[in-house]
Amino acid sequence: MNKRLGMVMVKVLTLSVIIFSVSAYFIYKTQLIGWVIFALGWLCIGSLLLFKITIKNVWPDIIFGLIDNGVLAILAVIGGAIAGVAGAIIGGAVGNAITDGIAGVFEGHMAERLREKEISEERTMLGSSIGKMAGCLLGAGAVLIIVSLLNIKF
Repeated sequence: MNKRLGMVMVKVLTLSVIIFSVSAYFIYKTQLIGWVIFALGWLCIGSLLLFKITIKNVWPDIIFGLIDNGVLAILAVIGGAIAGVAGAIIGGAVGNAITDGIAGVFEGHMAERLREKEISEERTMLGSSIGKMAGCLLGAGAVLIIVSLLNIKF
C-alpha cells in the first residue's frame, strides 16, 4: 500500500470511528437519531472543506450515497414497522455509510490511477470516499427525520 493510500485510509477510518461512536451514543434516542445522522453527514461535508476538496468534484458520490442509503432507510423503516427493528435500521444505515466510504477509497484510487495514465478523471480517493459517506448519512438521516416527524414508531 503506497503512502498516499495509507494516509487516506487513516483519515477515512478516523472519520468512521467518530461516526460510529456518535451514532452508537444516540442509538436509543429515536427522536434524535435522524438529526444526529444527518448532522454526521454535514460533518463529512465539513471534512471535505478541511481537506480542500470541492463539493462539485464529489457531487456524484454524494448523490450516490443519498439515493443508496435513502432507499435503504425507507425500506428498513417499512420492515421495522412490520417487525420492530430500530437497532437494525440505525446499524444498517450507519454501517452502509461506513462501508461505502471505505469502498470509495478504492474507487477513488482507481480514478487517480486512470488520471496517471492520462485518462481524464476528476475524483480522488478521499473525496470519493467521504462524498459517499456524506450522502449516505444525509439520505438515511433525512428519512429518519421524516419518520420521526410523522411519529412512525420503529
